Amino acid sequence: MNRSLYAPLIAEGLTSLKLRYDYRTDKEYVCAAKEWEADIDWSQYNKTFYMESLLTEDDVRLSNKETRALFEKHGLTDYLEEVFDLLRKGKFFGLDCFYNAQKDMRFTANLHSFVLGKNNMDHAIYTGGIRRHDKDEEEIEVIIDGLNLGRAQSHKNVASEIPYGGGKITVQADPVDLSDQKELGFLSYALDRVRFFTGPDMRYPVELADEMAPYTRYIAAGLKNNPIGPSGDPTAWGVTAAMKEAVKFFFKKDSLKGLKIAVMGLGAVGFPQAGYLLDEGAELTVCDMDPDAVTALKEKYPDKEITVVDPKEILTVEADILCPCAIGGFLTEEAIDALKVKMVFGGANNQLHATNKDEEIALAERIKSRGILYQECWVQNIGGVMSGTEMYRKGAKADKASLMDKVYEVCARKTRVNLEEAERLGITPTENAYRSVESKIYI
Repeated sequence: MNRSLYAPLIAEGLTSLKLRYDYRTDKEYVCAAKEWEADIDWSQYNKTFYMESLLTEDDVRLSNKETRALFEKHGLTDYLEEVFDLLRKGKFFGLDCFYNAQKDMRFTANLHSFVLGKNNMDHAIYTGGIRRHDKDEEEIEVIIDGLNLGRAQSHKNVASEIPYGGGKITVQADPVDLSDQKELGFLSYALDRVRFFTGPDMRYPVELADEMAPYTRYIAAGLKNNPIGPSGDPTAWGVTAAMKEAVKFFFKKDSLKGLKIAVMGLGAVGFPQAGYLLDEGAELTVCDMDPDAVTALKEKYPDKEITVVDPKEILTVEADILCPCAIGGFLTEEAIDALKVKMVFGGANNQLHATNKDEEIALAERIKSRGILYQECWVQNIGGVMSGTEMYRKGAKADKASLMDKVYEVCARKTRVNLEEAERLGITPTENAYRSVESKIYI
């Protein structure tokens, strides 16, 4: 039996599934529906039909009991409860799932918290990136990835001081065809349904935003003539500001000059991050899966000495600071025990190999026990979401200079306060970061 939330939908000709969890009462709900015909022409979305349109004469609406019976029929009751258990541990609001039978596309909105966005007087309630996964990936791993990122986004939004709830969009599908108007129309419809403004994340090209813009205003990064440019730049700028505060706190140094920093990944965030650190006078060791990225960095900074190592070696490099800017989940117990740095401070999301706050705090304590300074990533890697908000709210009038000034100020201030409070309370910066924001998320 295929362990998938979408399997019963596909078998029964349904299109939609909602999972809801109430952490206050520990109650869980699920419902399924048929809301459109399988042969619908999604290229006509927001042209001849709209989000509110009725798209089938044969609609089906299944109650909580009926949907649970459907999962039992297909031998997936235990799997459904496994997913609900993940929602429970992370205090998630729920999942919204939409299935496109034409392309076998599985769109999942991982909704952590709507609290910040519920009365924001704006169109969007949630924000977070949209990420593609291959169709052959195990669904539960995709769900865990989306939930981890969605939970981090809620906390990141508090740290960013923006009025939106947190979540993450994951789509299991083939690589996007930017000329396929039906595919773009479906993605736009799904985003509109969940009132979720987003920008392309891993395995989606930045050009996706340009192609979807005629269908929805919920796509707000990328975009031709974007006055801010790629969001990786403000993200890296914010990490730099935060790192300088951490260095002042931990090393008692007023600059990064002469510090040995290992940059893990030279992608959308890592490449500008390396540049900022070189400009600050740091001595870099770098790695990336793509050798062209390393070559491009060395060509851009021909007068700088840059050491290159294999990606498999970066976690054991001897340095002052490890600056992760690649995929998360790499800080396992074993990896922590092998670290040869004094600080871990970078722009990667979900750096700790965990699925909930308690597991993250335990790993953070393990890092602290080794005398290494670590701060939860969503305190400092908030420049991207601040950039997306600036574009979503101001469009062509967005101002990069003022954005970069604000990113620098917020990231530096939040880091300084977090590190000082954690030291005063005798807890890890990770635990203090959670302590400082959760009253704004769980009410």
